[in-house]
Amino acid sequence: MKKIIIISFSFLFFCCQTNTKKSDSKKESNLENSSFYGTIISEDSVKNLISEKETLKKLGSKSCKLSGQIIETCNMKGCWMSLDIGGDTLFVKFRDYAFFVPKDSVEGKRAIIQGDLFFDTVSVEMLKHYAEDAGKTEIEIAQITEPSYKLGFTADGVIIKWWDFFSVFFFYLLSD
Repeated sequence: MKKIIIISFSFLFFCCQTNTKKSDSKKESNLENSSFYGTIISEDSVKNLISEKETLKKLGSKSCKLSGQIIETCNMKGCWMSLDIGGDTLFVKFRDYAFFVPKDSVEGKRAIIQGDLFFDTVSVEMLKHYAEDAGKTEIEIAQITEPSYKLGFTADGVIIKWWDFFSVFFFYLLSD
């Protein structure tokens, strides 16, 4: 009975919330499940990476909004992150280092990013620098000997989804 009452109140609480945009570089939404970094962006009009890649091949660079699961972030400053975007890994930097994301506790969270998608050649020197930022061992860093040609992304704005109603609901049910 206690669970039913708590679940009912939780459902009503989340359903009655409103979401307002704020203009600071990092703001919590009223739902308290999202954090905004950089330019405030919306959650609508998220594109599919497969269709964006087709356009990218023709143009070389493309402004878009994508969503994916955070794999890792820079342990030093939070100045970059990598996302799993449906089978592809996307390396994300932040435009002009104007903002950073949290350095820890975000792996596995969903992120929405808006900015420019492009193909990028990353030098051995930069790959080693990123590996060092990620806390890789000296042996792992020494194994980097060739540049990488992969997708890159420069973000103007990021939303990190900390949790949603269903994850809290299932966590509560499983905690008994």
